[in-house]
Amino acid sequence: MPTTPATAANTSSNGTAEAIMLELVDENGTTIGTAEKLAAHQAPGQLHRAFSVFLFDEQGRLLLQRRALGKYHSPGVWSNTCCGHPYPGEAPFAAAARRTYEELGISPSLLAEAGTVRYNHPDPASGLVEQEFNHLFVGMAQERLAPDPEEVGETDFVTSAELAERHARAPFSAWFMTVLDAARPAIRELTGPAAGW
Repeated sequence: MPTTPATAANTSSNGTAEAIMLELVDENGTTIGTAEKLAAHQAPGQLHRAFSVFLFDEQGRLLLQRRALGKYHSPGVWSNTCCGHPYPGEAPFAAAARRTYEELGISPSLLAEAGTVRYNHPDPASGLVEQEFNHLFVGMAQERLAPDPEEVGETDFVTSAELAERHARAPFSAWFMTVLDAARPAIRELTGPAAGW
């Protein structure tokens, strides 16, 4: 994984990863504390800050990723371009750009805020719960992808119609449709009406 100031600050001196902490928030998105990542996702879940990124190519196709099989939460399912959690005190925009680079090896261009959405999605397969106050971002993927295989199993660019077909036949993350629908106004603004989002 590439070393950034945020990842360096969350790695111990001997190079082993420390417990990843998340920022707990209230219903308004105000920080109220921290919790260890796995603990925050155990039922019934603790409301915490998250982000979701939707990147598009020049043809208006959405970049999807299939989560790596080794991930503890929702392994092997399709989801949006990138999603994750800011470190405590890290701006959601900075976290979104950081994780997109760490997972996919690209720096998004024209990355813009696309609102927030709050949801509570249990994952039947793992028993974990996504209680999230999610910051949404849209932008462009204009570089060659270099996915980290520990994070990403597969990638694909899809049109709106291709996404609907894939969503009907393949497993997607529990939160995917919620964050996609919340981001649609910003997606339409970015891609234009012809893209069909």
